[in-house]
Amino acid sequence: MAHTSPSRQRAALLAGSIAVLGLLTGCGHDTGGSPQKVPGTAAPATDTTATGAASSPGASPSSGGAPSGSAGHANPAPPSSGGGAGTGATGGAPSGGHTGSDTAAQSSRCHTSQLRASVGRDDPGAGQENFPVVLTNSSGRTCTVRGFPGAAFVDASGRQLGPDPRRSSGSAGTVTLAPGASAWSGLTFSNPGVSGARTATPAALLVTPPDERDHLTVKWTSGAVPVGGNASSVSLTAFSPGTAP
Repeated sequence: MAHTSPSRQRAALLAGSIAVLGLLTGCGHDTGGSPQKVPGTAAPATDTTATGAASSPGASPSSGGAPSGSAGHANPAPPSSGGGAGTGATGGAPSGGHTGSDTAAQSSRCHTSQLRASVGRDDPGAGQENFPVVLTNSSGRTCTVRGFPGAAFVDASGRQLGPDPRRSSGSAGTVTLAPGASAWSGLTFSNPGVSGARTATPAALLVTPPDERDHLTVKWTSGAVPVGGNASSVSLTAFSPGTAP
């Protein structure tokens, strides 16, 4: 029978104790060290990274934020299933739009391309200069003007002289212009010789019909006009039928 030395017996007893301790640890009696897995969907925490930040495997990088690729922008609203609005000019009139009479009134407005502008003879009085600014329907259809024209005196290079004319008080009515018919607006200012205003001599008067963007150019041949200083304002009246008061 082989003889076992006392030192080898002690080694065997130490190994057995370590094995028993390992079994106890596996039964959940570990008081520290490796993390424990908990019930549910949460993944166990992993080891701390070299920077000291802990990571969670299985977690989405975009969790809690905007969807990937969205750059934080809200998703556009889905298109309406009803069609109609959003079809552009090819669609019908939207609900609550202009009535037929409103549409007819809009379509009858005189456009700049249908008009011819002129300036009538001065009718001075009480230190005032009074010129009728006339718009004539040069088209082949009836149209309307309503309100005040836009106007500006300009020099030969097209630079405006003086401020925009102001609108005089008074109500505006709609003037219907058959082909060849005219409407006039009164252009009035104080005589510079009386008022002492600073003056300039325009090359032309630019006239813009009501509600239009394009202007008409009329050569100005009536001398100096006030452009600055006291009593330098120029005024315009609303359109009336005809070519003069």
